[in-house]
Amino acid sequence: MEFLSATLARVKPSPTIAVTTKAAELKAAGRDVIGLGAGEPDFDTPQNIKDAAVAAIAGGKTKYTAVDGIPELKRAICDKLKRDNDLSYEPSQVSVGTGGKQILYNALMATLNEGDEVVIPAPYWVSYPDMVLLAGGTPVIAEASLQTGFKLTADQLEAAITDKTKWLIFNSPSNPTGAGYTWEELKQLTDVLMRHPHVWVMTDDMYEHLVYGDFKFCTPAQVEPRLYDRTLTVNGVSKAYAMTGWRIGYAAGPEELIKAMRKVQSQSTSNPCSVSQWAAVEALNGTQDFITPNNEMFMRRRDLVVDMLNAAEGIRCPVPDGAFYVYPSIAGCIGKTSAAGTKIVDDETFATALLEETGVAVVFGAAFGLSPNFRVSYATSDEALTEACTRIQTFCAGLT
Repeated sequence: MEFLSATLARVKPSPTIAVTTKAAELKAAGRDVIGLGAGEPDFDTPQNIKDAAVAAIAGGKTKYTAVDGIPELKRAICDKLKRDNDLSYEPSQVSVGTGGKQILYNALMATLNEGDEVVIPAPYWVSYPDMVLLAGGTPVIAEASLQTGFKLTADQLEAAITDKTKWLIFNSPSNPTGAGYTWEELKQLTDVLMRHPHVWVMTDDMYEHLVYGDFKFCTPAQVEPRLYDRTLTVNGVSKAYAMTGWRIGYAAGPEELIKAMRKVQSQSTSNPCSVSQWAAVEALNGTQDFITPNNEMFMRRRDLVVDMLNAAEGIRCPVPDGAFYVYPSIAGCIGKTSAAGTKIVDDETFATALLEETGVAVVFGAAFGLSPNFRVSYATSDEALTEACTRIQTFCAGLT
């Protein structure tokens, strides 16, 4: 359609949303579908947070607010960053947006010029490259492999940086792999960045609190304080606080960058939902007691899924450090044919056949920049996960 912009032609719709939509359509048509595509906790938002939202409504806190967040929420974010990450920020260095996605998009729109490059480790969250393209930049994909635990090495980062590089987008624990960088692994990357002072770091810490076992979360400006002045630390309340639909994300960084992001937001959405902001104040300031038991449940589900997928023929599933995803390899399935006659030529045909033949919805690995793999979200019940993994085992056993 000639009416549409050339910029729009450079990007594609979110594959994770497409999978979730397709699963919902099949369910509505009467199919028995288990959706493992959405990155959304199945827990309800904690009661104290819901109560804070109700109180905000009753108190008339339903008007426009400052473009990028109420003072009370900005202060709560500063306190959280000091408490959890030993990072000191003032409210003037904080931006609140309609979810983490808007925060990332605002930052890219505010900083990228034609020809600017953004290094993105793969596997990556599906939206990173397309947001870079929408903002006029060029994504540079640095591919991490199963052999390195899906984590970028210092040598790979060094090789990806050019004189045109403006940002590194960093995500730990990762969506889609759940891989987390230790302090020592992250220090190796920050040492590279210290040799390239023109490169800024956009760190997506959305899964900070969803970590398991002995893994300890850390963030770039914490590991290397000299990066503080060129780091945008991004986070939100959606995952750890089961607040996906409330749409609150935030970031802290240099004041000049935050001002530029505010200008972008002022001409797009203006302020995030006022009631959601007050709920987020309670999320950050209130009790954190539910995080540990929720994580224990997620870890049990992780172990269940990893064990069952590793028992499936042709699948190899590493154990993630955090988030609520696994990213198994299906290298052993490529070239085979399903029981219904579908030739498995790549991970997209695998995921399509799996959905059509078994009713299990997963997201194919090419959407995240690394194949042949698929992503499973284990943020659903043990019963659904057990049934889904049993169907995957049966599907793989039927490949010839």
